[in-house]
Amino acid sequence: MARRWSHRRAVVRLWRRRMANQECDRGSRDLLAERFEREREHLRGVAYRMLGSLPEADDAVQDAWLRLGRTDAGEIKSLRGWLTTVTARVCLDMLRARKLRREDPVGAHPPEPRGHRAHGSGPEDLLADSVGLALLVVLETLAPPERLAFVLHDLFAMPFDEIAAIVGRTPTATRQLASRARRRVQGADRVGQALYEATLTDHALGRFVNHDLAEYHVAVNADVGELDVIFVDEHDEAVNALGAKGVGEIGIVGVAAAIANAIYHATGRRVRDFPITLDKLL
Repeated sequence: MARRWSHRRAVVRLWRRRMANQECDRGSRDLLAERFEREREHLRGVAYRMLGSLPEADDAVQDAWLRLGRTDAGEIKSLRGWLTTVTARVCLDMLRARKLRREDPVGAHPPEPRGHRAHGSGPEDLLADSVGLALLVVLETLAPPERLAFVLHDLFAMPFDEIAAIVGRTPTATRQLASRARRRVQGADRVGQALYEATLTDHALGRFVNHDLAEYHVAVNADVGELDVIFVDEHDEAVNALGAKGVGEIGIVGVAAAIANAIYHATGRRVRDFPITLDKLL
């Protein structure tokens, strides 16, 4: 009888220990999930700048969470650094797969246009506005390793030796990747300056009507309001037999040409007809 009770007490102790371990594991998972949620917006920002697509950025972040769940979190020294590295690796794989799936290396996956959506203040609107469509257009022209090196180093200050481990290059070669990407991206400032010359504002709200490349407008003759022209007859000895002082081409405003040149310097693509739209650039 005593042996039976001893066996029962042992079973109860084993059951309690197992339940305590389960509670501990559940608490650890909850704590890990809470720490991950604190890093989600940071990871989303990294992924969006890498991929140029909010849905794909969310997929990359979710993949990082799944990989974290299969890893012993106790061995991770810096959770943010580990998650950033994993997210970058996922994005790099997605970019490479995207390049292989399409015939046109750029045009098959343009950045999501924001020109026809209402101005909002939600997280997605704020994230997209913080990047800028002009920058995403230039990033789309970069090779995946160049894009990763530029985004992680120039935008998120990750050291080159850590980036080198992700792209499989030496730190020196990784530095050169970022340098090449930087030269291309610096041209995006010229696009912004050229677009500023043709910016329209909403007089009621004070906002830019054409605040990015997706919705800028080039002035045409039809934009000029109706004019009343009054001719005054007078004698002019300087006119020729045709009644004109000179013959030549009608002068044009240089804004359209400035925009086309700025886009060429930023993206390397020459557009010779208007309007300039994203499908002609990508």
